[in-house]
Amino acid sequence: MSATGRSGAPSPSDIRARKGGAPLVCLTAYTTPVARMVDAHCDLALVGDSVGMVLHGLPSTLGVTMEMMILHGQAVRRGLDRALMVVDMPFGAYEEGPEQAFRNAARLMAETGCAAVKLEGGVAMAETIRFLVARGVPVMGHVGLTPQSVNALGGYRVQGKGEDAERVLRDAQAAAGAGAFAVVLEKIPDPLARRVTEALPVPTIGIGASPACDGQILVVDDMLGLFADFKPKFVKRYAELDATAREAIAAYAQDVRARRFPGPEHLFGAAEPARVSAPEAAPR
Repeated sequence: MSATGRSGAPSPSDIRARKGGAPLVCLTAYTTPVARMVDAHCDLALVGDSVGMVLHGLPSTLGVTMEMMILHGQAVRRGLDRALMVVDMPFGAYEEGPEQAFRNAARLMAETGCAAVKLEGGVAMAETIRFLVARGVPVMGHVGLTPQSVNALGGYRVQGKGEDAERVLRDAQAAAGAGAFAVVLEKIPDPLARRVTEALPVPTIGIGASPACDGQILVVDDMLGLFADFKPKFVKRYAELDATAREAIAAYAQDVRARRFPGPEHLFGAAEPARVSAPEAAPR
């Protein structure tokens, strides 16, 4: 039995030990059925706060709550047997200080059964990461483009260009130095991602970063093509499920309107033909 309490599931320490080894395969998951599919092939399943945008139609991750993360974390936990489960700390759940972060991280772990939490930030969050790790909360870091800071960053732009590269490197080193078992590098130039990966003693997980990272992660709905009008440069589409789903729904609607569905094969018992009563004899 692993440290996660599930047979075959890696622990955060196992993930950390994969530095420089076979690439780590990671995807997001927000529901039980998708978690089951992800579990069959991935080392790590992230219940990301991207759930707010992907499933709830929010304009950003800033409106995501602890209750939402717990609800989806519980759903994903039911679908996992072998992948490490990490849950995002939502905006406002940890920035106030280490004590606040510990209370909310402990709640996430207790109520979802996750093995670790993820939080955004490097230098500014090093003290908090260190505080959590010292108290038994494994932490995954996240630097570069940090979606919860989108307003401060001026949008979803590539980070770490030019002189800004040093900031991203310092953030990554601070997160790793504080005890993070892995660090997500989001939307930074390939040369910088390679440099950070070489500098860190823990695995880097890239998303819009570099194939040189120790692993890769994508939002599962993006790589499955569930959003026809959203095609980030860093996402490879492995399917076009948006088009397939739209065609299937249209075909269903046509069949219902034409009374082709349900057919005889979908019914329980044979349909009885309507009986017409014989007219009563007219009185004489």
